This record gives sequence, structure tokens and C-alpha cells, in this order.
Amino acid sequence: MLQRIDLRGANKPFTSLLPRFNASAGMPTAAVREILSKVRDGGDEAVRSLTSQFDGVDIADFRVAPEILSEAWEALDKGLASALQVAHDRILEFHQGERAQSHEVTQDAITVLSVPQPVERAGLYIPGGLASYPSTVLMTALPARAAGVNEIVVCTPPNPRGETDQAVLAAAYLCGVGELYKIGGVQAIGAMAYGTESMRAVDVIAGPGNAWVATAKQEVAGTVGIAAAFAGPSEIVVVGDESCPTSSAAVDLVLQAEHGPGGRAWLVTWNEKYAHEVESAIEDIVSLSPRRNETLETLTDGGYLCLVDGPADAVEVVNAIAPEHLQLMCDNAKELAGSIRNAGAVFIGNWAPASIGDYVAGPSHVLPTAGTARFSGALTVDDFQKRMHVIEVSKEGFDTVGPAVSEIAEAEGLWAHAASVRERERWANEGIKP
Repeated sequence: MLQRIDLRGANKPFTSLLPRFNASAGMPTAAVREILSKVRDGGDEAVRSLTSQFDGVDIADFRVAPEILSEAWEALDKGLASALQVAHDRILEFHQGERAQSHEVTQDAITVLSVPQPVERAGLYIPGGLASYPSTVLMTALPARAAGVNEIVVCTPPNPRGETDQAVLAAAYLCGVGELYKIGGVQAIGAMAYGTESMRAVDVIAGPGNAWVATAKQEVAGTVGIAAAFAGPSEIVVVGDESCPTSSAAVDLVLQAEHGPGGRAWLVTWNEKYAHEVESAIEDIVSLSPRRNETLETLTDGGYLCLVDGPADAVEVVNAIAPEHLQLMCDNAKELAGSIRNAGAVFIGNWAPASIGDYVAGPSHVLPTAGTARFSGALTVDDFQKRMHVIEVSKEGFDTVGPAVSEIAEAEGLWAHAASVRERERWANEGIKP
């Protein structure tokens, strides 16, 4: 089931010996651009047509009335409501703790105040249609709330009946989402980026999605801000040895693979016997899964069993892959974690499956995929804020730095830049008080 990669005895670096995900290869860029163009030019009517074409439903009014959200919360199963509340409180507290503060620095009578300003309007994409992800509502809306965003907009695909899952509606109500629209796919990204007759454009778009959604976000970047990195199909690397039960390693590989096609699941180990036992356990677990077909497709196309000489080489492999999720289920896991440079989220020990991070640990489960953990991290409050600098200069401060400004401006051939300093120097020479 898993494709075997044997790096025992291989020379470092391992990068050239590992399959690499090319985020641009095979992406439906031309088709995505055509859909985005239709939405930009056609507005609501184009979105309706595309929704009928791709989701198989005709929807007259995309927006879900606010009272429907509150009714969904009131009618929600009490056990699920309690679980969502637990997750909500933990996630919100974590992100409120990460919220940036204003920062002031004074040098030579020049004061610079760095002020984190939230965007006014954030658009969140929540995958759906045949599945339901209320957790992703929490994991995207709550960082935005903690950042101070005033208007939070959610787009999620309608199901085959043209409806939105009750748990998603309830989670949106719990998180204070102001607008929810039954729009999915590329057309949702286009509607949020460009706006339509019934939806105002947003400032930032966040949230995971399939290759089409991820490509659409790349295409509209610059028109709007795109939060975090390439949040595409799910990935996991499990570094394990005999200290972890084989059934635990196996089910943790399956838990990400069950998201469906396009993802990747790696077992990295230095124990060949253990590797075979985990692979056998995977087969048993998949045979019981209600999502057997989706899981099998992911493991067949993107499942890998990587054998290395020891823990240090396992770390080399992980840093080369730069996975979305990394589970260290081996001896000295915490020590190994200190050597990890590239991963979206790291889970240490046998009691920390990635599912804890998916739902209740606190950080967002919207994480970088396709190797983008080399330069990006999880969705945070920073994705919904920008820094504004307020600069105050006194006469003493101007006298201190003015000559340096003139010198640099003249070196760059920018006459007016230098003249702005000379003009103020003239004030002092002529006794003019501004």
C-alpha cells in the first residue's frame, strides 16, 4: 500500500532522493482563471450558474439568514454543542494570547509607534458539500476575531440538497460570523475577492481547500490578502519506532489520509520490522473505515514508507519534506523536536495525535502544505492584521537625522527628497516657526 523509500546508507542531503510536491504542476490554472473571470464580470448570476454546474443545485439567494445560524445552534445536539464550546474557548484563548501589541521606540527625539491594525473584512473558505467541517469554522473565524476583525464572512459549498450542514451553521453562530453564503469552489474565492451584487469584497481570504481552491487563492493574491501558505490537501509524517504501538502509528497515518485524494502520509522509521507491522495495521484499519475509498486513494498515490539509519536521518527527511503535520512517536521525541526546522505543527509523544491539533489544542489547524512549511506557518492573528507605523519627529530629532537623509537622497538622485530637508533647514536659518 505504501511506496517504499530506502535511504539506509544513502548520502546526505536526502532532498534529491525524496519525491517532491510541485505546487504548480498539474494545477488547473487556466480553468481557474476562466471561472474567476466569469465571477468578476458576471457577479451573482455567474455564481449561480457555476454553482449549478459544479454543485448540481440551483440557489436563488446564497446568503443564509442570521436567524438560521442561531436556530442551528439552539437545535444542535447537546454533546456536540458542548464539544464545540470547549474547542471555541481553547482556540480563542490561544489566539488572544498571540495577539500583537503596540510597540513604541524612541531614538534621538524621533518616536515610532508600531500599531497592529486588523483588516476590516475577512473572508473564510470552509470546505463542505459532501463533508462537514465545523472545526474549520472555529479554526479560521476565531483567529480573525482575536485579531479584532469587524466583519467575518464565511463561504461554504452547499450540499446536494442546496443546504448547509447544521453543525457548520451552529459553529458560525458560536464564532460570531456575520455573513454566511452557500457558495463553494473557485466561485467562492472569486466572489470574496471581487465582490458581487449581494456580497461586498473582503480584505483577506483564509481557509483550506482542494487544488482548485488553493489555485484560485493564488490567482487573486494582490487583489486581496491571502492568509498563510498553500493550504491544500492534508499531509502527515509519522516518525516512529517500537516504543509506539503499531496500531497507534497506523491510525494516525490514516486520520489524515481519510481527508481524501491529493494528500500525503509518510511513515519514517529505522526499524524495518516495525515498518512492516505498521503497514499491516494500516490495512486492517482502512478496511474498517467508512471513508475507505478516499483513504485508499490517498495512501496508494501519496503514501510512503521511508527507512533510514537512525533518528538523526529521520530529522533530515522531515526537514526536507516540510510536512503539514509531524508526529514524533519514538524514544527521545522531545529532544528530536528541537532539531525540526520545517513543519506546520509538531506533535510530541504517543499521547499527541494530530487530531488533538485538528480540534482543541488551540493553534489553527489551517497549516502550510506542499512543502511550504519551509517558509510559512500556521494561520494566526497576524494574517488578519497589518502593521501601521506612526512617526513623530521633533526639531531635535530632525536636526539629528536630517543630514543623513540629504546625503542618501542625493546619492539616489532624488532631488525633492533632499529639498524637503533643505526647506526645513531654511526655516531654522530664517527664524521661521512652523
